[in-house]
Amino acid sequence: MIRTPLCALCGITYPVFQGGMAHISDGRLAAAVSEAGGLGIISAAGGGSGDLREEIRIARSLTKAPVGVNIMLQSPSAREAAAIVAEERVEVVTTGAGNPSEYMKAWLEAGIVVIPVVASAALAKMMERAGAAAVIAEGGESGGHIGEAATMPLIPQVVDAVKIPVVAAGGIGDGRGLAASLMLGAAGVQMGTRFLAAKECGIPQHYKDLVLKASDTSTIVTGRRLGHTVRSLKTPYSRHYAQVEYTDISDEELEALGTGSLRKAAKLGDEKGGCYLAGQIAGMVKEEQTAREIIEEVVREAEEALRGASRLIAD
Repeated sequence: MIRTPLCALCGITYPVFQGGMAHISDGRLAAAVSEAGGLGIISAAGGGSGDLREEIRIARSLTKAPVGVNIMLQSPSAREAAAIVAEERVEVVTTGAGNPSEYMKAWLEAGIVVIPVVASAALAKMMERAGAAAVIAEGGESGGHIGEAATMPLIPQVVDAVKIPVVAAGGIGDGRGLAASLMLGAAGVQMGTRFLAAKECGIPQHYKDLVLKASDTSTIVTGRRLGHTVRSLKTPYSRHYAQVEYTDISDEELEALGTGSLRKAAKLGDEKGGCYLAGQIAGMVKEEQTAREIIEEVVREAEEALRGASRLIAD
């Protein structure tokens, strides 16, 4: 069995996190992942405070294992979400799009393990100084909001920069990705796109079908003009956005084009108006599985890859 310091830190069996995907990662999906031995993470984005509290309680009704919450710190509801996770004493909080320092004291007093998402070694060091227990280093191959650094060069540089555990994310969808991440010095991985095809994931079937039919060239990056760089699947919506992004369309019109697009995809399956977030590993996802099947398959593949690596070394 693969055991790393991340397992003891978060109280999990396997060093596998499920990404906190806005409008997607709810209590049911998170509970299924946690029950299977990974860390399920509920997204605080996309609903009001009552929704977040309800999703946390749904997860806790389905599993006794630790469950996490992801908070996007630039969200208008971030302060409220920060208070809720402390009140509910969520075991793990992951953060993105900002510095969680102002919430750190309350979270640590509540016994919460804080693990920010970072896109650079400099930000990782800042988070370590702020009191983070670990960091998630996410490369630009991931779905959703992305940075510029790719996963392969990012992970070892972050590992070398901090003393706390590093979780690798971005472009990881199977056991080979977990094995490679461990060899780069990471203590575990976070996967989002792979869990889009989990049977417990409540997105519209149309969304799942787009992922299952994807190839290695099925994603597109948009949003750089406004500083909101996003990777999503190629759909009529994303192709249209890419076409108009650098025309004479105003920033306000471009912003309006993106407003609500994530919800339209994740909740409504609206291909014309929805932005279907997915990472570059979408082409590797070929079947719907339960969260348990996904985690056990990934860990089994990683163990086989790590054991087999010794054959490459000559006596």
